[in-house]
Amino acid sequence: MSAVPHHQPTLAETDSEIAKLIQAEERRQFECVRMIASENYVSRAVLEATASVLTNKYSEGYAGKRYYQGQVNCDAVEELACSRIQKLFGAEHVNVQPYSGSPANLAVYLAFCKPGDTVMGLGLPAGGHLTHGWSVSITGKYFKSVPYGVRPDTHRIDLDDVRKLALEQRPRMIFCGGTAYARTWDFPAFRAIADEVGAILVADIAHVAGLVAAGVHPTPVGIADVVTSTTHKTLRGPRGGMILCKAQHAKDIDRAVFPGLQGGPHNHTTAALAVAAKEASTPAFKEYAANIVTNAKALGEALAERGFALITGGTDNHLLLVDMTPKGVGGKPYAQALERAGIVCNYNSIPFDPRKPFDPSGVRLGTPAITSRNMGVSEMRAIAGFMDRVVTHIANESELERLRGEIKELCSSFPAPGILL
Repeated sequence: MSAVPHHQPTLAETDSEIAKLIQAEERRQFECVRMIASENYVSRAVLEATASVLTNKYSEGYAGKRYYQGQVNCDAVEELACSRIQKLFGAEHVNVQPYSGSPANLAVYLAFCKPGDTVMGLGLPAGGHLTHGWSVSITGKYFKSVPYGVRPDTHRIDLDDVRKLALEQRPRMIFCGGTAYARTWDFPAFRAIADEVGAILVADIAHVAGLVAAGVHPTPVGIADVVTSTTHKTLRGPRGGMILCKAQHAKDIDRAVFPGLQGGPHNHTTAALAVAAKEASTPAFKEYAANIVTNAKALGEALAERGFALITGGTDNHLLLVDMTPKGVGGKPYAQALERAGIVCNYNSIPFDPRKPFDPSGVRLGTPAITSRNMGVSEMRAIAGFMDRVVTHIANESELERLRGEIKELCSSFPAPGILL
C-alpha cells in the first residue's frame, strides 16, 4: 500500500509576511543598480544548494571524523568543496567550515596568538577591517593592536612605514587586506617584513578572492602563512568563510575552527560553496572577473571627468572610494539620495576623514554585482551620469523619482542571476 501524498504548506501559505518581504527584496535587487562592494548575485544553482535539505544535518568534526552518524553525503560534500577550493587557489590545505569571514579571522588569532599578543593590520579609517585589530572589535580588545595606515598625500600604503612599525613593535601576526582599499596588495613585500620580525603573515582576501581565483589580482597563496576569505563578494558564492593555509599550519587551523571556535558546520553553505568553486573554475568566470576590474576603472574615470574625487586617484580592483567633499555634500546624505534614485552603495569613511564614522565624507562603490548582470563600460558611463545628476538634484525628490524610473529601465535590460522576474 503506497503512502498517501500529503500537502506541505509553501512559505506563502505558512508565513505570508515573510514571503512578501522576500518577494519585495527580489524585486528591489532586480530593479536597482547594486554597487555595495561586498555584495553580488549568486547563480540559481548556488541558491538551490543553499536552500537544500543539507540545512537539516549536524556534522560536528571533519570528514571521516564526525561526532554524529549519518554523514556519508555531508562528508562527500565537504570533501568536494575543499578539493575544489584547493585546486582553484593552489592551496596546500583548506578549511571551509567558518561561518563567515570574521569567524575565520578569529580562528586564526586562536591558532597563533595568546591574549595580549601584538598584531598589526591596516587601520579601519584607512580601509582595513574590524577584525584586523580595530578597537571596537574583540580582536582589538583581547590583543595589542598596532594599526598601520596610508600616506596623507597618496592614500596608499607606505611599505617603508609598515616595516618601521613592525621593527618597533615586533608583532606576533601581521594582516594584509582590507575592505575599502582600491589598490593592489604587495604580498611578497609583506612577506619580507613578516620574516624580518618573525611574524605570522595573514592575507585577508575577502574582497578580492574572485579576482585572485581568476588571476586578475596577485595571489597570496604560497606567500602568506594563512589566507582567509569570505565566500561571497567577488567569488559569487554563499555567505560563508574559508581558510587556506600552508600544510604545516593545517592542524592548528582545523583545531581552532573546531572545536576551538565553532560547533557543527553549515552543510548547505558548504554545498553552495562547492558549486560556486566549480563555477569559478570556468573560462566564463575568468572573463567575468576581468570585466569587474575593467568596469571599476571605467566608472572611476567617468566619475573623475565629472569632478568626483577618487581616493588614491582610481582603482586596481573591484571598488572605488569617493570623497564627496568637493561636491559639497556628506557621504551619508548622498548615499541616501542615491538609494532613492535606485543606486545602492554605502557611505564610508575616507583616510584622515574630518567627519564622524556615522556621517563620513565618502561613499564606497563596487562593480561585482552590476558586472554579474553583464553591464559593461557604456553602462558604467551612464551610471556615472546618474550619480552626477543625483548630486545636482539631491534635494529634488521629483527628479530623484524620475531618475529611479530611468535606472529601473536600464536594469530591465540586464537579467540578474538567480532572480526570475
